[in-house]
Amino acid sequence: MKIDVLTLFPAMFTGPLDESIIKRAREAGRLDLAIHNLRDYAHNRHNTVDDRPFGGGPGMLLKPEPIFEAVEDLARGNAHVILLSPSGRPFSQGIARELAEREHLLLVSGHYEGFDERVREQLADDELSIGDYVLTNGALPVMVIIDAVTRLLPGVLGDEESAHQDSFSDGLLEYPQYTRPAEFRGMKVPEVLLSGNHAEIARWRAEQARQRTKERRPDLL
Repeated sequence: MKIDVLTLFPAMFTGPLDESIIKRAREAGRLDLAIHNLRDYAHNRHNTVDDRPFGGGPGMLLKPEPIFEAVEDLARGNAHVILLSPSGRPFSQGIARELAEREHLLLVSGHYEGFDERVREQLADDELSIGDYVLTNGALPVMVIIDAVTRLLPGVLGDEESAHQDSFSDGLLEYPQYTRPAEFRGMKVPEVLLSGNHAEIARWRAEQARQRTKERRPDLL
């Protein structure tokens, strides 16, 4: 998969995307990731990418010209252009699976008071938000989406089954899990997990996942 990121803060991506699973995916050639500075597509001596909104109001808006030029330069062929914005649809594991099927993503990180509406209308294939809160800019949401999508790419995880058993993969939260020792400070692992009866273990895990989801995230049911 190829992922291009358009941002005002490329230095924020140094570190988080050079570690762990994403690092291994890049080294293995499973992920082709490039970070681009939006100011490189501005044409005045101050590299201006924002301006005041027509009609007044607080803050500044990202101008259409540099974003149009950047997207037209980077989004070749079958690129799927995504804006990161608080007004986007909520990102989910299901959307991550959909995006993992695509060959090329172009993630455009928002900032200030957001985008000129013509960017949404003419350039974006999708608009995503990672939650009902406001961040300083879209860099962190971009990283979240890259991480969630990358781990679903074939050959990225050491155990392919891991991605299928994650929370939200089946619409439920993950069941409780335990490891050695079987007893710690008087707290014991449920007997069913020590039984070796795989059918009973599967039933217990399914019931625990439903119960946990009912208690913590009833909106998922």
